[in-house]
Amino acid sequence: MIKSAPWTPLHAHLQHILKERQLLPVQQRILIALSGGQDSFCLLQLLVDLQPKWGWELAIAHGDHRWPLDSDANARHVTQIAHQYQLPYFLHRATTELKSEAAGRQWRYQMLTEIAQQEEYPLVVTAHTASDRAETLLYNLMRGSGTDGLQALSWQRPLSDRVQLVRPLLDVTRGQTGEFCQQRNLPIWQDAMNQELAYRRNRIRLEVLPHLKTHFNPQVETTLAHTAEILQADVDFLEAETQKLLTIALPSPPPVLSETEQYWGYINRDSLQSAPVALQRRALRHFLRQAINVSANFQQIEKVMALVKAPNHSRTDPLKKQWVAEVIKPWIVIRSLS
Repeated sequence: MIKSAPWTPLHAHLQHILKERQLLPVQQRILIALSGGQDSFCLLQLLVDLQPKWGWELAIAHGDHRWPLDSDANARHVTQIAHQYQLPYFLHRATTELKSEAAGRQWRYQMLTEIAQQEEYPLVVTAHTASDRAETLLYNLMRGSGTDGLQALSWQRPLSDRVQLVRPLLDVTRGQTGEFCQQRNLPIWQDAMNQELAYRRNRIRLEVLPHLKTHFNPQVETTLAHTAEILQADVDFLEAETQKLLTIALPSPPPVLSETEQYWGYINRDSLQSAPVALQRRALRHFLRQAINVSANFQQIEKVMALVKAPNHSRTDPLKKQWVAEVIKPWIVIRSLS
């Protein structure tokens, strides 16, 4: 087994984060997602070093996406590492090649959830860093995401009703994990795909952030990660207030407005009128998702927002195929044009 080394400032920093945020309770069973790259290897070594103080039961999981062509060699490398650490190890291979970032990410979380549930590990940890958080904020900003997208990559979130995802390195930069791996001489896996500029996130990592560091702010990764942290607290507050508004604005049971017409959703616009615009938008986004299963964009939400103070029987153009929103005082309803 690879032995622990002397205590470093990074050990102390992670220990502080774990205590302050209560992310990984003592004597807990923890499944570590290990790609073999520097971030995940750094996390593995840190948790192994801290394990005697916390009494965790650690295990390693690796997913072989079957892409790129060296994914099998990567899996063998991670398998060798797991054997050296003498930890329980779970390797899953995709049944088909996963060549897109989105498909790979979805499969990876599904795979980790399945392993954690089957083997009874209530916590899955991944090695997302402050650098990943900064990249995600920039990526989602350029895609037009609202505050929810900008604060993505939270410290923890549920993967299922029995499994929690934890990201304990969100206050650590990629530079710090690289320095740690170099100091410990850890055999990290160099993924050639991380240099492929065809992937947008790679372009942000390799071109955009270095440019921002050089010409605007040397600490831009940390600054953006802190911005994401602030936004996360703001989003949590707004979401709690939105749920309070929805308990008032959504009728239960639904009203009977017509003996012949069928409506697919109702929201009380009088309740919305007294709420701040920020809460109106969030409430209407929830409403549209619930009524017609649409993840509404800005334009769709603004169309429905216009109905909050519009004359009776005003309506939007189609929001999704044949669905429109219409005012039937005091309600905004969703109805079909057919």
